[in-house]
Amino acid sequence: MNQFAAGYDSGTQTAVLLFFTFLVTCTLLLSVFAGPERDDLAEFYTGYRTLTPFKNGLAIAGDYISAATVLSTTGIIALFGYDGFVLATSTGMSLVVLMFLLAEPLRNAGRFTMGDVLARTMRGRSVRIAASVVTLAACLPFLIVQLSGAGSLLTAILGIHLDGARTVSIAMIGTLMVAYAAMGGMRGTALIQIIKIVMLLGSSAVVAALVLSRFGWSADALLRAAQAGSGAGEAYLRQGLELGRTTEGKLDFIGLQLTVVLGVACLPHVTMRLYSAPDAPAVRRSMSWAVGAVTTFCLLGTVMGAGAAAMVGARLITGADPEGRTSVLMLARAFGAAAPSIGETLLYAAVCGTVFVTLLSSVSGLTLAAASSLAHDLFGHAMRDGRAAARTELAVARWAAVGVGATAVALAALVQDWNVAVMTTTALAIGASAVAPALTYSLFWRGFGRTGLLAALYGGTGCVLLLTVFSTAVSGGPTALFPDRDFHWFPLQTAGLVSIPFGFLAGWLGSRYDRRRRDGTAAESRRRYEAGEARLLAGAG
Repeated sequence: MNQFAAGYDSGTQTAVLLFFTFLVTCTLLLSVFAGPERDDLAEFYTGYRTLTPFKNGLAIAGDYISAATVLSTTGIIALFGYDGFVLATSTGMSLVVLMFLLAEPLRNAGRFTMGDVLARTMRGRSVRIAASVVTLAACLPFLIVQLSGAGSLLTAILGIHLDGARTVSIAMIGTLMVAYAAMGGMRGTALIQIIKIVMLLGSSAVVAALVLSRFGWSADALLRAAQAGSGAGEAYLRQGLELGRTTEGKLDFIGLQLTVVLGVACLPHVTMRLYSAPDAPAVRRSMSWAVGAVTTFCLLGTVMGAGAAAMVGARLITGADPEGRTSVLMLARAFGAAAPSIGETLLYAAVCGTVFVTLLSSVSGLTLAAASSLAHDLFGHAMRDGRAAARTELAVARWAAVGVGATAVALAALVQDWNVAVMTTTALAIGASAVAPALTYSLFWRGFGRTGLLAALYGGTGCVLLLTVFSTAVSGGPTALFPDRDFHWFPLQTAGLVSIPFGFLAGWLGSRYDRRRRDGTAAESRRRYEAGEARLLAGAG
């Protein structure tokens, strides 16, 4: 990303640094002041469900729109056109799926974590352990990607090229994320997410309006200029520019969209927000606000991505970063490229600050979800059988946040020079192939059994990891994780097309096996499901 910072005047970089410092100070203070005032699990995990539907909806949208969505999706739109447009649409559709299919039953069934939902009818340590393992498997790759990208982006924005600068940046952001999660809890991180989504929508609206005004408020003129700037011509508006138009490319395209639609909606840090709503009607209203905010951003992101292709050009974008992750920042900079005015400098600083807050909020939400599962599911129930003192579990949650953060920082520093984009799709594929089958069956199928649950969670996760390791995303291609090696046998870059059906099939077969054993476990799970079915599906009882 060295070319990205080239030519930036010291005044602009000073403004960005001052804005970063202001944002960090304010968000950290808000997180501390909003944190739990006493050793109360309900306050730490849910904030006592005191957020209004509007605020909770903004917090859900903030957790949902990660830095990967802001940077990578707009970059894909800028470089690959149609493929990026569809990806942005799939991102919005995923939250719609969560809203209409899972949101209310999850709120009615859950208490603090995904493990509470799954253990509602199938109690036992194995269920809690599996929930915690899969939560970590889904959150940790996402954390590594966010931290690795944060280090590269922060040093590029500030023009720091010293040895070890990225490692220091990763460690600094990791420390902040631990502080937000450990001290702020659910309410503290919710405030950070609200600030993030307001800043993101505001800055994106300004940039998108400037782009449209530059092209006479004509979408047709913008797309024609984007076609020219991309260097792809008419192919910019056709499927296949990113993944190819071969059979494998088309299958990869379908698999990626399925993975995004099912995966993002079921990631633990997103579903955890639903438990902070006081009741089912509040969940409905919260999700309405969240869908509105996310849909608005996806539309703005589409305009910004096309604007980056038109005004910056694919050659400069890929020169700064082959994945196009700096396209939004380069677009903001393009408005004052010749002689930036004070307003243009402030716009660029605001966009950089928004990206920085997005990175901080994304990693803090992921850290809180992982730490909560370790403390509540693994320690509180698997190890202490639900009898752990509230003060002890809360202390474990805070130390778990430190442990998760330290692990993520170490791994992100280790792989900071790698192309870790594959980890994003891996996390989403785990959400779609393991968490989605487990939650769907648990909420809507009376015959879902313990073996089926474990098979869905472990089988779906294992299938994703196996196929990903031997896919073209890891080896066998110039953009692979290991471009100089080739040990792939799975022809696709994304495992979802195979792993999603496998996860659902594993859950069904495992439950059928439980019924055939006739040991009473399946019958007991069915009785517990029927006893709480009215409350689960309708909020009654």
